[in-house]
Amino acid sequence: MPDSDHKGLGYITETLASPVTSAEAALRPLSFGDFTGQPKTIERLQVMVGAAKRRGDPLNHILLSGPPGLGKTTLSFILGHEMGRNVRVTSGPVVEKAGDLAGLLTSLEEGDLLFIDEIHRIPKTVEEYLYSAMEDFRLDIMIDQGPNARSVRLTIPRFTLIGATTRAGLLTAPLRSRFTLQTRLEYYDIPTLMGIVIRSCGLLGVAIDEGGAREIAARSRGTPRIANNLINFCRDYAQERGNGKITKKLASAALELLEIDAAGLDEMDKRVLRVIAENYHGGPVGLGTIAVAVGEETETLEEVHEPFLIQEGYLQRTPQGRALTPKGYHAVGLKSATQDRLL
Repeated sequence: MPDSDHKGLGYITETLASPVTSAEAALRPLSFGDFTGQPKTIERLQVMVGAAKRRGDPLNHILLSGPPGLGKTTLSFILGHEMGRNVRVTSGPVVEKAGDLAGLLTSLEEGDLLFIDEIHRIPKTVEEYLYSAMEDFRLDIMIDQGPNARSVRLTIPRFTLIGATTRAGLLTAPLRSRFTLQTRLEYYDIPTLMGIVIRSCGLLGVAIDEGGAREIAARSRGTPRIANNLINFCRDYAQERGNGKITKKLASAALELLEIDAAGLDEMDKRVLRVIAENYHGGPVGLGTIAVAVGEETETLEEVHEPFLIQEGYLQRTPQGRALTPKGYHAVGLKSATQDRLL
């Protein structure tokens, strides 16, 4: 922890990032050996960590992309643990001006890691200061305005920037090109998620059998964060409606109570599919129109719901908008226009 007189954004973000203050963080693996899934990304990171430690250098900058809940923050703490360095955590929207960035970077020590979540949301005026910080480990800050304006150069310790984003396409080319490694995290398959569920239950002291673990994994949308959230509710349900052990039957009943079906579709997923099917004849229809119809933010639909629906084949993107597939119709118990013609 920083000194008591340490002021500014750096102190705030480090305090909020403390792994001991979060129940979710308690389940995070601390080493590559404990991390399950993402084999390609893990191998790439192991190569970088091994080479950096052999040379005695800080890690090169790394960009992690992919849907939320797949382990980007967890991997940043693993990298810090493997390198024996501190990890400072912040997010793009919090870094509003150059002074915020300067406070963060000057508080780092040699070799420390700075993790910026949702890095694509950093204001462009601040992003430009990152270029020299990442390449030359210096900051040129303008003081005052008009005739009294002057530039002050700050030398900063050699650090590693770990950027995380759910929308890699929104990063500017100059920023993206400054990351030595750019790697994407993919959704997890059911066997891998089962292992994560069993591990989390062991850490939480929750009794679960293989059927219960499979049921939770199958309804977790390929996302460890969702799996861990479902474990907590299933544990409560098992204690209230069963003998405390999560079985397949109890897990199924608990998740049905949450309106999460066997394929992992939740209430909002089905509302999106049904609106497209019933109101817009299966599409194509614009995402903004769908968001208004279901009463949800466009960004939430695009970042949370849409990736899973597209990957699982319920929805497709077209130049004209979003359109349902036959599988999407089936998920909400309707027939597509094509099926009606065939009948």
